[in-house]
This record gives sequence, structure tokens and C-alpha cells, in this order.
Amino acid sequence: MDKEILEILKSMQDGIKRLESKFDGLEQGQKEIYQIVKALEHSSEVNKAEHDSMSNDIAQIKGDVSAIKKDLLQVEMVTANNWADITNLKAAR
Repeated sequence: MDKEILEILKSMQDGIKRLESKFDGLEQGQKEIYQIVKALEHSSEVNKAEHDSMSNDIAQIKGDVSAIKKDLLQVEMVTANNWADITNLKAAR
């Protein structure tokens, strides 16, 4: 009977060692996953910063384009007035 109990205990001990080995593997895998998640989080933060920067650049470009359109409209109006003046001078000859 003692021999059977010893065999059962040894079997249980072997099972525990296998479980510990598997647990160590799971721990290592969890650490690797954590490192991957941290790298992805950093990458996400970098992408967000770049996106914000591009949004600011686009807003500035949009403002510049609006100002250029306004200036071109002014040039067009002045040019039209000049043509009208030229036409009036030609008619006065």
C-alpha cells in the first residue's frame, strides 16, 4: 500500500512539474504579448502625433489657399477696372 501511495505521489509530482513547465511557457508568452502591446501602443501614439501635425498643416494650407483666392479675386477686379479704363481711353480718342 505504501508503494502505491509513493507511486501516486511521484505521478502527482511529475504532473505538477509538467504544469509548472507549461505555466512558465505561458508566463513567457504573456510577457511577449505585453511587449508587443506596448510597442503597438507607442506606434499608435506616434501615428496620432503625426496625424495631429498633418491636420494642423492642412488647416494652415486651407487658410493660405483662402487668402490666395481672395487676393486673386482682388487682382481680377482691378484688372477688370483697368480694362474698362483702357476701353474708355480708346473711345475718347
